[in-house]
Amino acid sequence: MIKTGSTIISIYTEMTPNPETMKFVANKLLYPGKSIDFPDEASAVASPLAQELFTFPFIKSVFIASNFITLTKTIETDDWQDEIRTIKQFLKEDLEEGKVVVNEEAIVTLKSDSSNAISEDDDDVVKRIKELLENYVKPAVEMDGGAIQFKSYENGKVNLMLQGSCSGCPSSMITLKSGIEGMMKRMIPEVKEVVAEAE
Repeated sequence: MIKTGSTIISIYTEMTPNPETMKFVANKLLYPGKSIDFPDEASAVASPLAQELFTFPFIKSVFIASNFITLTKTIETDDWQDEIRTIKQFLKEDLEEGKVVVNEEAIVTLKSDSSNAISEDDDDVVKRIKELLENYVKPAVEMDGGAIQFKSYENGKVNLMLQGSCSGCPSSMITLKSGIEGMMKRMIPEVKEVVAEAE
């Protein structure tokens, strides 16, 4: 289980390109070197913190990364400004108490076949795709409160999973097609198309 210690936690917020999401950044590592997406309350079994966040009626999805949490609100909630102070205070208290952020044992039971980690089974093209995602794409999308995970590659077509602020973001398709697809085609000639797969 990954816990946080008993230090003074400060939380600040950052807007993301997706108007429905807000990025809450902590001065402490929450999930070092990793990220995990909870698109709905039922999927949050591996994270006591995500489960608690879903008790807020305006929270639609939770994305936890190394030192930030991206929250997506429901359409019914007009403005983030009314909710930011409440969420920041909740996160500060929860993290200062050292509560579990992500329960690693519970993740093993979650089925997930999307990952940028290179495995022995990957062929040369898949390895190059994952390296590109990890080295070039990941840092950029994390700045915007999201993640893009490799899903599959077949016959020149790369399937990616959009998470956090990238999921449902109006500008994410532009980034996917003109940014990521263009870069992959230039750097990996075998790639002909990049598409986003729904979770």
